[in-house]
Amino acid sequence: MPPRTRGGYTSTAPRRRPTGSERRRRVQLREVEPEHPRHDRDETEEVLDGAPGGPIDRCILRSFHKHVAAKIWLGEDRAPLKLVNHGAKLQLWELDVERSRIYETVQRSGLAPLISCSHRVTSRPMLSAFCERWQPETTTFHLPFGEMTITLDDVASILHIPITGSMISFSQPLRVDDVNALLVELLGTTDVEASRETEQCRSPSVRLQWLRENFSTITDVSSDDDIDFATRAFLLHLVGCTLFADKSATSVGVVYLELFRDLSMVGSYAWGAACLAFMYRQLTTATRFEVRQLGGYLTLLQAWIYEHFPEMFSSPDMAYIESRPRALRWRPHVIPDSLQSLRERLDRLQSSDVCWEPYVDHRAEHPFPDIAWFSGCIKCGLVVKPYHPKRVLRQFGHIQTIPPRPFAPPRPDRSILLDQYWERWTDHVLIDQSRGRRCHYSGESVAEYMAWYDRISHRIVQPPHLRSGFTTDARSSLPSHTASTSDSRNARALRLLRHVISGGRQQSGDYFWGALNEAHSILAGSDETSASHSTPSPAPASHSTPSPATRPFFCPPTFVYPPPASVDPPPAAVDPPPASVAPLAPAAGPTASTTVYVRSKRKKKT
Repeated sequence: MPPRTRGGYTSTAPRRRPTGSERRRRVQLREVEPEHPRHDRDETEEVLDGAPGGPIDRCILRSFHKHVAAKIWLGEDRAPLKLVNHGAKLQLWELDVERSRIYETVQRSGLAPLISCSHRVTSRPMLSAFCERWQPETTTFHLPFGEMTITLDDVASILHIPITGSMISFSQPLRVDDVNALLVELLGTTDVEASRETEQCRSPSVRLQWLRENFSTITDVSSDDDIDFATRAFLLHLVGCTLFADKSATSVGVVYLELFRDLSMVGSYAWGAACLAFMYRQLTTATRFEVRQLGGYLTLLQAWIYEHFPEMFSSPDMAYIESRPRALRWRPHVIPDSLQSLRERLDRLQSSDVCWEPYVDHRAEHPFPDIAWFSGCIKCGLVVKPYHPKRVLRQFGHIQTIPPRPFAPPRPDRSILLDQYWERWTDHVLIDQSRGRRCHYSGESVAEYMAWYDRISHRIVQPPHLRSGFTTDARSSLPSHTASTSDSRNARALRLLRHVISGGRQQSGDYFWGALNEAHSILAGSDETSASHSTPSPAPASHSTPSPATRPFFCPPTFVYPPPASVDPPPAAVDPPPASVAPLAPAAGPTASTTVYVRSKRKKKT
């Protein structure tokens, strides 16, 4: 008789050792406590009903007591997450001129930008700090001033991959026999090789290294079947290193190979929407305190942070051109700050520190996609996540209002209904009335929004009694030149340059020259002295300057142009003064001296 298992059914398959993820899921299921009536709650549950540090009302963040931010507030800490990044592995399989036929198929699929835009360096403290802000119920980051998230517009602009098309759907997880059959049919391997590989992975997946070793040597002189096999293997390797990088860090699920069966249909899928749903899932998993690793396409997350928080984290590449994906606009680097330091920096963030619409200059090459207003569910196979543009209206340039409660995603087994809903996305975008009015200034919200947000959110992650102590009060006790350099001057110069950038390219050259000159003076510490030794030039009568409190974000301030640095006057023999002008005498004051030097300098250039 065949062996009988504990569940009562027969099986001839050998027992498989459970993976670490399966063991953790079993532990979590055992630790789930039954729900108790309200009168049976203990004191801890009563406190969590208005959780320490927020939220006061848990009608939105119902599972916050399991969140890593709740543990941090109670005194527990978690080290920076281990990141799964395959940016360097993409360079190990290059499509050169000898593999042009493979590259042409990849380019038609819409996934070719992923080859070049992946970051090889990722910052563990920075990504971990933002992961602690992610809330699974709303699929948004909860920051001190409100909610933000990665939108479909962000995916399209950062990666340049398609966000419209058919949803990626899988009916059910693959069995081992199905995995071997797919490898034999679509990759041309033998049944023995397929079985050996799946047994080594102990899951329905194959190693990325195995794909490179077996298919990277195929060139254009090979047979048509071999080129098709190598193309499917390359696409599987590509999505396994980028869009669907899981926490195994070495393998990719064979289930995605079914999407490459017909190579002419690869470009018909909404790869960007699937990538976003997968990223939402990885962020949700990483919000649990016991999780120590973060998967997903981290280039998307890191570039999104660079785009929206350029003053804090970014290092731009000055050679970037707007026709390329926005992920290439930045030079990825490791943030030197510790995780606790970044938590405190995020706790001090204000709405004015955010670049709410970073793709203004990119619209000429990549227009805004209307599908970014879609309100519903996005999915990647069995992963289904809600997508709420109404919670982040400020990222679309609209005034933020109090959003409705987030809807729970339907079960994955209703994939047909989700696919039909997505195919008719034009019927499910936010109408103009739901979008509200355009912002008068960047990051605008209605008056009652912050009172509502303070009640339902956890705005501050680092508890006050566990902070580093280097606060605003502590900085005021430092020497004046240190505090000014680290805080006041940098903040003023960055604020000034932000106004210049947001003003666009239609401003005069004199305006740009004056702004850069003033920023240089601020950073050099000479702005106070320059202002005292120069006469401010009055603003033109046609350009009225509103007060800082009422000035819209696109209206630049009026700058006071500081005089150029003083230079020695040229010798009299080279540049003699006119006969009608008296010889140069010692200047009576700074203003007269500056005026004479400027005239002499201009005459020398002539």
